[in-house]
Amino acid sequence: MRLSAVRRTALASSVAALALLATACGSSQDDGDKAAGDGKGEGASAAPAAKALTAAELERAALAQADVKSGKVTKVSAADDVAKDKVKGEKAACEPLALAETGVPLGEPAASVKRSWTEGPKKPSGDASTEEEIGAAFDLDKALVTLASYEDGGAEAVLKDVKEAAGACAGGFTFTAMGEKARIAKVAEDPAPGGADEAVAMTMTMTGDDGDAFPVKVYVTRKGSTVASFTVLNLASAGTGKDFPFPTEISDAQLAKLG
Repeated sequence: MRLSAVRRTALASSVAALALLATACGSSQDDGDKAAGDGKGEGASAAPAAKALTAAELERAALAQADVKSGKVTKVSAADDVAKDKVKGEKAACEPLALAETGVPLGEPAASVKRSWTEGPKKPSGDASTEEEIGAAFDLDKALVTLASYEDGGAEAVLKDVKEAAGACAGGFTFTAMGEKARIAKVAEDPAPGGADEAVAMTMTMTGDDGDAFPVKVYVTRKGSTVASFTVLNLASAGTGKDFPFPTEISDAQLAKLG
C-alpha cells in the first residue's frame, strides 16, 4: 500500500480521513429515479421554506450509535474539527467543493453538528490468504457527516452552489485545508442517494505529490432547511487507488432521522 502518499494527503482530504489514518497508518439514477437522481422532488419549489432547526434539534437529529447496524458513531471533537477559515479553494468557483469535501458547512448556517462513523472490521473467508486477511483489515470506510440548518432558503442556495461547482470544476481543482495543499484531479457525479429533497453525489479523485491517486466520496443532500453532507474515505482504496461503493446505510439512516 502506498501509505506515504496517504499520510501526505490525508489531512487535506478530510477530518474523517485524518482520524482514520492517524490511528491505522501511524502504527503502520436514471430518469425513472428523477426525484432522487437530480434532487428535485415533486412540489419542492412550491413548498414554503422550512424553519431552521436549532442546535439542540440538530443534535437530536444527528446520526447516533443506535441508528447504525454496524460500525461506530462518535461526535467530532473541537480538536479534530476544521474551521471554515482554514479551507480555501484556489478558484472561487470550486470552493464549495473544497468546503463540502472537508465537512465544512457552506454559507451561513443557523446551527451545525458533526458526526464521524467508522465501519466495523470485515471478516475474511476461512481460506483467505495472509495478504487477503490484511486487505480485509484495511477495507474500512470512514465517514464524516455534517448537518447544517439554514434560514430563508439558505439550504437551497447551498445545493445550488454545490451543483454548479460540480459542473464547473469537473476537470479538477486545488485547495488548502489546515495549511496543507490538496489536489483533486477530477470530479465525477454519481447517482444521488434517495430520501432527500435535493442531492448531489460525487467521487473526487485526490492526487498526492508523487501522482498517486485515490477516490473520496462526497454527497451533499437537503431535507427541508437542513443540509446533510457526507465525506467518505476507504483506507484500502486510499492505498490502492481503486474505487469503492458509498455506504448508503449511513445516508439512509441520517436522512430518515431528518424526517
